[in-house]
This record gives sequence, C-alpha cells and structure tokens, in this order.
Amino acid sequence: MALGHKRPSTLALRFSPTAWAKLLYLRDLGDTEVGGFGISASGDLLLVDDVRLVKQTCTSFSVKFDDTAVADFFDEQVDLGRQPQQVGRIWIHTHPGSSAVPSGTDEETFARCFGRSDWALMFILAQEGETYARLRFNVGPGGSLEIPVRVDFTKPFPAADHETWGREYVDNVTAPVPQPDSGIKRGLFWGEHDPEYLDAWQEYAGFEEEHLFGGPDDFH
Repeated sequence: MALGHKRPSTLALRFSPTAWAKLLYLRDLGDTEVGGFGISASGDLLLVDDVRLVKQTCTSFSVKFDDTAVADFFDEQVDLGRQPQQVGRIWIHTHPGSSAVPSGTDEETFARCFGRSDWALMFILAQEGETYARLRFNVGPGGSLEIPVRVDFTKPFPAADHETWGREYVDNVTAPVPQPDSGIKRGLFWGEHDPEYLDAWQEYAGFEEEHLFGGPDDFH
C-alpha cells in the first residue's frame, strides 16, 4: 500500500524493542543532544529496526553531523542491500530536558535536508521521555501530520548490547568543552555552511530512487 493512500489513523512510528532500548541508552550516555538515522524494516518503512549514529559534534543545544561520515554511512547501507528509503527518511535526535518540540533550527534542517524527498519523518525524544514524530509528504499537494509513537513487540527482536552500543557512541559522538552562550541557535547544524554537501545528501538519501529502484516507496 502506498504511503499516500494509507489512512492517517493507521499511521504510527514503531520501534522494535531493541531499537528503542538502544535509543534510550544512547540518549542517556551523555548530557548533550545526539542524532542519527532510523533504519526501517524491509517492507515496513515506519518500523525502525535499528538506530545508527554517524560522526557528529554535539552540545546541549545542537548536533552537527560530519558530512563525509553521512556519505560513508549511505554507501555502507547501499552495499548491504538496503534501499535509500530504508535509511534516509527517518531523522532521529534527542533533546535534553523535558520538551521534544522541534526548535526553529530543527524545522529549518528538516526542510532543507529532507524537503525534496517524497516523504520524510522527524522524530525527537526528550530526556524526560516526551516524544515527537511528524511525517511530511512532499509530493502531490504535500502536507504533514503528527503521528503516534510506540514500541512494537509483535516480531522477534535481539537482546540489548550495551557494550556494542557504547562503542558506537564513543566512536561517533564528540562533545566539546561547553563555551559561554554566544547566541547560537538550538538544533541540528547539518551541512548548513556547505552547499556542496547538500547535493551529496540528496543523492545518497535517494531523492531520485525512482530511477534507481523503479518505483515509489510502499508501506505494508
């Protein structure tokens, strides 16, 4: 069933128990924001099977992905046989504190980096447990809607692996020594000053996957 034809009442962002446990673990390893990509199950693009980090510099109010690391991540995922819509549509990040409401910079980043894909989803998990998930359509008349979030226990899932998750965090997350507030906006500074990288992101995220895979994204 095509996403655009699915009833809004049936839409929900679901995490496997392992993916959810990993996201909570990564959120709580430090005092900063942390960001990554949701990897969707084959044939069920709103079911997140894994959360993957890329190299990033984080503060309590921002995340900056390393451009080369993002490109390498998409190369790796394509080599593993995953389609771009499985790895480049669900943007995940955390917020310290209680609020999961997107910041102005979050909104700018979502529009800039995902605005030319047929659909994309922004998910935010706050330190105190609040969640925010918004699905946006960029085809036809367009539009967006907030959708519920839940953990899906209906399929088999592996056990937690704190050691491996911890290594992934250490290998990818850099948190500089905090500096006095200089008026920097809160949010994700991702390729903001590198227009050339935006072209690479559009290629790797599969903005033209209809040419690569022969059809629109389907949800089941």
